[in-house]
Amino acid sequence: MAQEQDWWTSPTEAENGALIMVTGRRDVDKFRNNPKFSIRVEVAWKYAGGSNGMPDTSTSQLMEQVHDALVDTFDKDPVAVITGIYTGDNRRDWIFYTLSTNIFQKKLNEALAPFPMLPLEIYAENDPDWAEYAEMRELSEISTSDGDD
Repeated sequence: MAQEQDWWTSPTEAENGALIMVTGRRDVDKFRNNPKFSIRVEVAWKYAGGSNGMPDTSTSQLMEQVHDALVDTFDKDPVAVITGIYTGDNRRDWIFYTLSTNIFQKKLNEALAPFPMLPLEIYAENDPDWAEYAEMRELSEISTSDGDD
């Protein structure tokens, strides 16, 4: 059973003004503090969305199944961690930090094996300071304290 994870979701805007829903993960310090997790991998899925740039119901459901498979695979073998998910403007991006692109690719293929061929594009670059994560968190994080006192 996967352990509980701590996420937030908030609306942001793309440069063109389109709505982007950002889902970010808080509980990543054990990965962020490990210098081996220095490679950022972005897995992009471009889709033909509605007028609002969001996926239709069947695409959204398939994306959720893919997401669950990714989470399950990388929870069992934590060679990478999902730190953010962006959905909107006719694309979904999963952001990972990993210690090896070769091992990441093997695990990604393992996670996606049950699915039909998906229109995914994968990009990787060194990001030892987790700059993308820091920026995403700064621009979108919704605080866990909701001021109920």
